[in-house]
Parts: sequence; C-alpha cells; structure tokens
Amino acid sequence: MFVFTFHKNSLRRVATMGVCLACLAGTVAGVNYIAGQSVAASAPSGVAISGTQDIGDFFHEYGVELDLTTAGVDSVKIPKRWDDSFLAFNTVVGQSGMSLEGYKGKTVEKWTALCPGQSAGEEKTYGVMLVYENQAIGAYLLTQPGGEVTGLSKPAAVMDQADAAAQEAEAASLVEGAWPTE
Repeated sequence: MFVFTFHKNSLRRVATMGVCLACLAGTVAGVNYIAGQSVAASAPSGVAISGTQDIGDFFHEYGVELDLTTAGVDSVKIPKRWDDSFLAFNTVVGQSGMSLEGYKGKTVEKWTALCPGQSAGEEKTYGVMLVYENQAIGAYLLTQPGGEVTGLSKPAAVMDQADAAAQEAEAASLVEGAWPTE
C-alpha cells in the first residue's frame, strides 16, 4: 500500500507542471496547424494527381504530349534553404502557375515522362511533375543531356478560348442584369 502526502508546495509544483504541459501542447498544435495551412495554401486547387493518366492530361492542357509508357517516379526532397539557382528554378516552375515555396524540406514524388514531339536526335525532352500528397505542386520540361529546364505556358489557342469564355460569361451577366426578367 502506498500513501501519498501532498504538501502545499507539492500541489503548486504539480499545478505548475500541468500548466506548462498544456502550454507546450498548445504550442505544438498551433505550429502544426500553421504549417499545414501554408502547405495547403500553396497547393493549386483542382490539380489532383492519382496516376500517369492525370499527369498526361495536365501536360496536354499545356500543349505537351507525353509518352506515358516511359513514365517513372522518384522521391526527391525540396531543400529547406534555397540558393540562387533553386530560386531561379522555382521561378521557372512558377510559369506553370505553381510554387514550391510552401514545400521547403518536404519529400515529394518526381514524375518524369518522355515528350517524343519535342525530342530530336540525342536530345530528349521530358515532362516533369512534382507531386505532394496527390497534388501537383510543380511542372516543367527538362532537356537531357544538357539539363535545360523550361517552364510551361498554355498555348495561345487555349488562352484565347479561356478569354473568350470569360468574356461571354461577363456579357451574359451584363445582359441578364440589364433586362427585366418578368
């Protein structure tokens, strides 16, 4: 049989330890919450990647056809500290409307597939997509053996169609607001 005796000082120590543990737990939970928000905020919306077909569809929107039979995946880690060359690389990735800023220190999947239409002779061009938790976070073209990295931009025809659709929607909303609907 054990008997515990609490003195006034012992009770204060236990209460102080409890408050310290609660503060520590709150701090850890807050940091995890904020870190989760920064990653979620930097992820592009609506670009879920579940396999090679999704990657092929994504690149097709940019006018790039991939040979999905050559697709491969590796794990790479985005550095926590960026030098000038990685900042420049992130700028190239930014041409596709994405950023790696919120993924510093994270391990991501690096999907690569050959772009036969842009490869000539010994120079091979690959479409590369970086994926974190089934979300595309970066995409670019890589030319080998030179190692040249090129950003993606939507073809003019696709951009013109998107602009035309936006203008039609705006015109329709103006017309609806101008005429009585009774």
